[in-house]
Amino acid sequence: MSEITHEDYVKFMEKCREVTIGNVKVKLHGDWRILSFSPPNEYMLERETVWSFPDRGSWATHIGDYRGNWSPYIPRNLILKYTVRGEWVLDQMVGSGTTLVECKLLGRNAIGVDLNHGAIMVARDRLNFRYDKEDEGYFEPTIKTYVGDARNLDKISDESVDLIATHPPYAKIIPYTKSKVEGDLSNLPLPRYLEEIRRVADESMRVLKRGRYCAILIGDTRERRHYVPMSFMVMQQFLDAGFILKEDIVKRQWKTKTTRERWRGKDYDFYLIAHEHLFVFRKPGEDEEFKKFKYSVKWW
Repeated sequence: MSEITHEDYVKFMEKCREVTIGNVKVKLHGDWRILSFSPPNEYMLERETVWSFPDRGSWATHIGDYRGNWSPYIPRNLILKYTVRGEWVLDQMVGSGTTLVECKLLGRNAIGVDLNHGAIMVARDRLNFRYDKEDEGYFEPTIKTYVGDARNLDKISDESVDLIATHPPYAKIIPYTKSKVEGDLSNLPLPRYLEEIRRVADESMRVLKRGRYCAILIGDTRERRHYVPMSFMVMQQFLDAGFILKEDIVKRQWKTKTTRERWRGKDYDFYLIAHEHLFVFRKPGEDEEFKKFKYSVKWW
């Protein structure tokens, strides 16, 4: 892991005002004109296991120009449910930094890691705003960003993280590096992808505190016009690593950046996939008996 600081970002901005993620150019804004720092007043936190956000969320510096990033409503819900101010949140596949922005707004310390240097610059750009919270209880967080590999978080101590919230790339769905970069999971075939996700699960288990939560958003795909339940294969890797399944939340997908528009008016013998799974895992407490959770842990 190699730390990228705000000063590194400032120097980068002197030379570059955009980065390329895969084959998509993403603008670095530098100066943000922010109209709102929070969701609409009428929004209430989720209480059920089906989540749907037709408006993906555009407060603070959240914008949807980074393919594959998740709606800010997702980390906001997770952060508020599973942490308190001053605790540490990790997103080890941080992408454009949505989780980090929410941590800044909500007063949580955060660590963001990504294999792609350009992604870290986008995340740093999204964090480059001033937030003067009038709430007397607001905690000014520490937010660190690293270029690194989710399978080897060598700068993060054992059992030092209070919440993990991340959205891994899918196998062979959206490439996040323009050329093949060692460690890029998005370039791997499914069997190898699952092997490497297991390593991510093991490292997540190492850095997470006992009794705390790890949330993973992942979707499914098709091959030869048949359904491939990739999300449940990923779930198995985390259960195999020793996690307990706390929640399986179904998230409705809206306005996805796919080839879906080419399918309009055409008939196919399958349904379009319009959901993802948000699995929330819990790391067992010390000396906790697995027998009590025998239907929520590894069963094979």
